[in-house]
Amino acid sequence: MTRVLLTITLVFSIFCSFACVQKGANTSTSTTTGDTIKVGVYGDLTGQTSSFGQSTKNGIELAVEEINAGGGVNGKKIQLVIEDDQGRPEQAKTVVSKLISQDKVQAVLGEVASTNSLAAAPVAQEAKIPMITPSSTNPKVTEVGDYISRVCFIDPFQGSVMAKFAANTLKAKTAAILGDVNSDYSKGLTQFFEEEFTKLGGKLVAKEAYTQTDPDFKGQLTKIRNLKPDVIYIPGYYGQVGIIAKQARELDMTMPLLGGDGWDSPEIWKLGGDSLKNTFISNHYSAENPAPEIQNFVKAYKAKFNVEPDSLAALAYDAAKVLADAIKRAGGTDSVKLKDAINSTKDFAGVTGKITIDKTRNAVKPAVVLELDPASSKLKFKETISPEGSAPAANTGSNTNTAAAANSNK
Repeated sequence: MTRVLLTITLVFSIFCSFACVQKGANTSTSTTTGDTIKVGVYGDLTGQTSSFGQSTKNGIELAVEEINAGGGVNGKKIQLVIEDDQGRPEQAKTVVSKLISQDKVQAVLGEVASTNSLAAAPVAQEAKIPMITPSSTNPKVTEVGDYISRVCFIDPFQGSVMAKFAANTLKAKTAAILGDVNSDYSKGLTQFFEEEFTKLGGKLVAKEAYTQTDPDFKGQLTKIRNLKPDVIYIPGYYGQVGIIAKQARELDMTMPLLGGDGWDSPEIWKLGGDSLKNTFISNHYSAENPAPEIQNFVKAYKAKFNVEPDSLAALAYDAAKVLADAIKRAGGTDSVKLKDAINSTKDFAGVTGKITIDKTRNAVKPAVVLELDPASSKLKFKETISPEGSAPAANTGSNTNTAAAANSNK
């Protein structure tokens, strides 16, 4: 019996030693792979709005380069996994599914177009992977669920900003709208511009529509010209807006043309040229702002990419920095803790303003109105408009780090 017990003890000891060695090996492997934090990025790197995707990718890469050069987050470097969705909603859903299921990313940054974010957000929400969109402004995006947030303002505010600018600054009494009927972004801006302009006593005389595949817009423009509105609001993307502006001027339509942040791309100067005189947009920041943090960003971006950053690059830069800050505060990438840390972001000093995520996971910040100057291919600061209920921002071109970033909807 004693011999039997000794034999059993010896076998158990050998098994235990082997098991302990295997456990140690697994721990070592886990530690090695745990030295990086995988973050997925998706956007339209090709397709009709590829300028948006490229600017977003650039902004995120610059932010991550700075974060990693500073030692990373909690001692870990951020590793980006970037996917091109070609600007198509179904492809956006596919690439985000891949990022989560195959690449095992721990957070997702993207997209620009609200329609594409709306297609992909349910995938991230179901998998409980936090997703921050830098610049999708349609309210429905964050309504998908508590793992979805954004660092930009939303369409109700952006639409109302240009309605106020038209009525109060340009003294417009009548307006027409020419919008993209297939874009959630354009439909949202149309709705909120119309509501605010009417509320301010203005009259909407026409509401025409186009699609991104239309080659010619003179039919809609001719209808609008006959009604002689004081201004035309065109809530679309740069690819169509540049052509619309050119065709409007060819029809001797000299009234101000107004738009949103979807106009902001270096490509618009090539498409619109001198036709962009007397045009104005709402936007997230002004590169003319002399604040050191903005000028440092502009300088670093131009040094790396040899082009001035547009607002989409600035928002993407801020989104990556907000994510890194949240990972640090969460103490890691546990999805629940990380989601809670993102959603509790408060007074984060970004390039595009102080960022506080409200209860609906939106960042409510002042907007700037910029005038397009085709002679210099620059966006010139006109004024700052703050959300209702918050302290007004000084109209100095600064929308950053002011008390006006306080969120009236918190």
